[in-house]
Amino acid sequence: MRLISIAQRKKDVRRIKEIADILIKYGLGYVIDSIRIKEKLIFLKKLKTQVPEEQSEQTIPVRVRKALEELGPTFIKMGQILSTREDLIGGEFAGELSKLQDDTPPFEFEKVEGLIKKELGKPIDEIFASFERAPVASASVAQAHKAVLKNGESVIVKVQRMGIEEQIMDDMNIIRYFAELAEKHMAEAQQFNLPGIVNEFERSIIKELDFRLEARNQLKFRKQFENDATIYIPKVHQEYSTKKILVQEYVEGVKLIDVLRTENTFDKRLIARRGAAFFFKQVLANGFFHADPHPGNILVLKDNVLCFLDFGMVGHLDNEFIEDLTHLMVFLVNYNVKGLINELLDMGLVNETIDLKSLKYDILDLMEMYYGSELKDVEVGVMLQKLLYILTKYRVELPREFVLLIRAMILVEGVGKKLDPEFNVVEVFTPFAENTVKKDVTPEKLVDVLMENVFELKHFMKSIPGGVKRILTKLESGKIKIEFEHKNLNVFSYGLERTSNKISVALIISALIVGSSLIMQTEKGVLFLEFPVLGILGFIISAVLGILLVISIFRYHEL
Repeated sequence: MRLISIAQRKKDVRRIKEIADILIKYGLGYVIDSIRIKEKLIFLKKLKTQVPEEQSEQTIPVRVRKALEELGPTFIKMGQILSTREDLIGGEFAGELSKLQDDTPPFEFEKVEGLIKKELGKPIDEIFASFERAPVASASVAQAHKAVLKNGESVIVKVQRMGIEEQIMDDMNIIRYFAELAEKHMAEAQQFNLPGIVNEFERSIIKELDFRLEARNQLKFRKQFENDATIYIPKVHQEYSTKKILVQEYVEGVKLIDVLRTENTFDKRLIARRGAAFFFKQVLANGFFHADPHPGNILVLKDNVLCFLDFGMVGHLDNEFIEDLTHLMVFLVNYNVKGLINELLDMGLVNETIDLKSLKYDILDLMEMYYGSELKDVEVGVMLQKLLYILTKYRVELPREFVLLIRAMILVEGVGKKLDPEFNVVEVFTPFAENTVKKDVTPEKLVDVLMENVFELKHFMKSIPGGVKRILTKLESGKIKIEFEHKNLNVFSYGLERTSNKISVALIISALIVGSSLIMQTEKGVLFLEFPVLGILGFIISAVLGILLVISIFRYHEL
């Protein structure tokens, strides 16, 4: 959709006016002025964008958070996702946006009944033996109800709000409009690639709106950890789950956030280690990880078993990235700057166009902050986060999965420290890292690499005969051309000439010494102190030339 058409639609005009009013209300009217939207939309020209007196004492991050909460679901979700990009918005903004509240009044039960009948083709009483009218949780995108299936199994039914997808898509068009105006008119915004960030956000929120994806993620996790007695993943009822409805097993447990706040009988030290082990197994063994493991999404069950909820945000890693990530973390923990930079080069996160010398010093400064610390005091997630700051400084575009991974790791480490002040994430990480490194050099790994590249190798082998034939044809016809571009060849020629001259002088000196030595043995001709004068002169000339040659060599190296 063209940008100008957004403003022409009556509904969007009202929404843009509403957004502008809320921004001004919280003292953020300068955004409207900065992106020059008043030049495009005449109805905004009368708006006064001064900071209201009641907002002047609050920090900008606080005002931004409050504005996003009032702007509704799309902006709340955008703020929550941005809170994971501390490398882009800074620690103060990320910390404030992480406080965004998504508590929205529930919608009517009649709408719940209508959606279930529409999605599942049956009235609610034909599917469930009982269904609680009051939701157990309500948010801007969906609300959850407790119910019992006909077979007597207790479940949680997650129901999407009516019209929420259309509302979010309308808001996304406006956000994209604002981002492109900011990219055009704000010099400081150009380094962030705002349209790219908006596209990433749109992909993320579209996935969250499709509960079928969340159900598949949950099923995959359940299968991967079905034999792990320390982890529990609730069962998903696929037969009752659609794009807008998710039905899963109801699990009775204590939220981890409540375990942190109160005294209880749980083994907090064990919970910390199990949570970290679960995380590293996801990342390094499976390449598929829960990207939002905050305490509100984790239940603690009997015997300190951890139950994970809400699989809408996940990350995927391929085998190559897992290996690179393992090496990167090992280099970081061992303060190996050279290895770390080489790994970043191999991963393609940095390239030769970056000032590698300055990057090296920045990484050295980072590592010096932790050098000499005990392992239990080393926060790998925080170190990786600070490494992201450094890479952002050099305008490196970081993969989304990398950012999600570091954010999840910081959550795991932070919760682990709260559960057990002596918690050492490096101890938990080490066995998984060792196992990953061992797998790199096994015959099976070499076979896997070959199989992964077999089709590319096949195409390469097929292209060789044709390529060779074309080269030979051009050679036969005399039409092949070779272009040679030299840089600083004159410097090279000058150096080569100097070297040749020195070699020539050295050969002359050698010849004079050999010749003089032979003459000295003849005892013929004019003698001085019983030695032939000609031989003595040869040695003197050789000595002078040798001294001059040595002086010339030393002077050249000083330059």
